[in-house]
Amino acid sequence: MKENNSIKSWAEDDRPREKLILKGKLSLSDAELLAIILGSGSRDETAVDLAKRILISSNNNWNELAKLSINDLSKFKGIGEAKAINIIAALEISHRRLKQQSLEKPMITSSKDVFGIMSGYVEDLAFEEFWAIFLNRANKVISIYKLSSGGIHETTVDIKLLLKNAIENLAIGLILVHNHPSGNLTPSTSDKQITNKINEACKLLDIKLLDHLIIANKEFYSFADEGII
Repeated sequence: MKENNSIKSWAEDDRPREKLILKGKLSLSDAELLAIILGSGSRDETAVDLAKRILISSNNNWNELAKLSINDLSKFKGIGEAKAINIIAALEISHRRLKQQSLEKPMITSSKDVFGIMSGYVEDLAFEEFWAIFLNRANKVISIYKLSSGGIHETTVDIKLLLKNAIENLAIGLILVHNHPSGNLTPSTSDKQITNKINEACKLLDIKLLDHLIIANKEFYSFADEGII
C-alpha cells in the first residue's frame, strides 16, 4: 500500500499551519514556513519535503533563495509559476520590511550602524547600486537617496546630483554606500577614485564625507575604518 504523504494525514501539531496556531510562529522551522507559502506539495512529496528540497539547493539560506527567478524556481518538480510567484512575493515583503525599519532615521555612530540600515537596500541585487545617506549635525539620518543603478561590475555616480541633494537636505555629513554583486569586498580603483573626487567636492561645500561602505554577502568594507577617508 502506498504511504500517504499528505500533510492532512499528519498529527495536528506536525502540520505547519496548525503548529503555528498551537505553538506560535517561532516553533516553525524554515521548511515549515516555506511550506505554508507553497500551500501544497505534489503527489510524491509533502509541501514540507518540497520546501526542504528547495532550501537545501539554496544552502538553507533565505538570501540565496531570494536571488532565484520564477524560471529558476519552476525547475523544481512540484513548483509551478503560481508557487514560484508566492515565494518571490513573500521574500520581497521581507526585503521591504527591512527597508521600512531603516526609515526610522536613527543616529549613526559607526560603520556597523550604516550596514544595519543599508544592507536591506542593496543585498541580493544582481547589479550595482550607489546610495547616499545625508546626516544632520548630530549624525542623525535626514534622508537616504539612491544615486544610480548600474551593471554587474560598476555604476556611475553624478557628483553634481549628489551635492545638489546634500544641499537640498541641508546635510552636514554624508555617507556613501554601494554593493558588489560579485561578493568581493575589495574596493576597485574606480571605487577609490570616485571616493576621493566626492571627498574633495564635499570639502568645498563644508560637507563632511564620513564613510563609504561596500556591501556584499552580509559583510561590509568601510573606507573610514580602513583609514582611507
